[in-house]
Amino acid sequence: MGIDWPKLDKRCHAYDYRLMTKDEIVLAQQECLFPCVFHYFGEPLVLTRAKDQYVWDADGNQYLDFFGGILTVSVGHCNGKVNAAVHKQLDTLQHVSTVFATEPQAALARRVAEIAPGPGWKSFFTNSGSEANETAILAARCYTGSDDIIALRHSYHGRSAVAMAATGNGTWRHGPSLQAGFVFAHNAYCYRCPFGLSYPSCNVRCATDLKELIQTTTDGKVAALIAEPIQGVGGFITPPKEYFPIVAGIVRDHGGIVISDEVQTAWGRTGNKWWGMEQYEVTPDVITSAKGLANGLPIGLTAARPEVAGAIKGLSLSTFGGGPISTTAAKAVIDLVTEENLLANAASTGGHLRAGLEELKGKYTQIGDVRGMGLMQAIELVEDRASKEPAKAATQRVMEAARDQGLLVGRGGLHGNCIRISPPLNIHRTDVDEFLRRLDAALAREIH
Repeated sequence: MGIDWPKLDKRCHAYDYRLMTKDEIVLAQQECLFPCVFHYFGEPLVLTRAKDQYVWDADGNQYLDFFGGILTVSVGHCNGKVNAAVHKQLDTLQHVSTVFATEPQAALARRVAEIAPGPGWKSFFTNSGSEANETAILAARCYTGSDDIIALRHSYHGRSAVAMAATGNGTWRHGPSLQAGFVFAHNAYCYRCPFGLSYPSCNVRCATDLKELIQTTTDGKVAALIAEPIQGVGGFITPPKEYFPIVAGIVRDHGGIVISDEVQTAWGRTGNKWWGMEQYEVTPDVITSAKGLANGLPIGLTAARPEVAGAIKGLSLSTFGGGPISTTAAKAVIDLVTEENLLANAASTGGHLRAGLEELKGKYTQIGDVRGMGLMQAIELVEDRASKEPAKAATQRVMEAARDQGLLVGRGGLHGNCIRISPPLNIHRTDVDEFLRRLDAALAREIH
């Protein structure tokens, strides 16, 4: 049965949606949104407000949010400093397209250039990580004159046609015909090594295999490698330190450039560094980002070496990309991360979080692996450690149990058996301790 919406009168006075009940919201979602819009829980969680590290649902229940809108709430929900900057900008200049110059866009581009991996980097702003990656792939193909893009298995790069074509996870690839020109290399999934080897005696076989991949699936010349420093949707798969230096060298030997997809790993998330790829001492040619850059406002960033940025000839624009509101928020986030030294907090508090997760692994045998960097950590749940059989059903039960404990976490991995943990960068150790207590209770209820 559908919702009994009040009828419009002759003056076209519409229904007051602010008065929708929780049940009406859920039903409207079911009836009016694409069916592919999914929820983590059996009973959809209807959120109504948030502040700092907490969110509240329609029934007034409070939750400790350790997922942050998929690594998007980087400095806390409704951050006062960020919102104050946005409110001021909203009353000054709300929107113009990129065919006009504005102080917010120019100031953000200058700030990105200051923290970029090299001199003279230039930015192109869009609305999302998907668009940012599309722009990066276009730039790589224009710069090199080659078409082939190397992506990694278990990767996720967005929901547009090209971004899905670069995604190495079948759950997130849709449509009868995906784009050509993409080949997929082995990623460094040490817990589930595709070669059946163990690190470090493996000599990072997954990385050196890239040379044969290029020789057998391309004409020997490639446009780029696109890779996440830590694979987000893949379940926070974290390569060993040797992986990216090896694959970057092979790609460059074959004429390609390196695109670092930092939609989830940028802005200090991995600890002590602005960019996740810095953790591997690799300087990429292009960086893409989104999510945490504007603390919840829509934004996409493609930043590149000047030579690569200049390879896109002709004209281009973005109607909403680089808009005054989102770019104001983004600069405020970067300034706040700098002022409050949140790169260091991500490292130290992230270390405290990691130690707690390792303790839980010692307590629960169904935790097969703990991995990540900084405030980007994950646990992978298995039926038993010997078989490593993914515990998909148990993971869903743990998610539900965590909700009952007033805790929100994410889920990922090819088999949906990884719990993703990514609190705001300004989270405190006391919040981490409370998180660990609630997660422990959820695990105790659902696994052994």
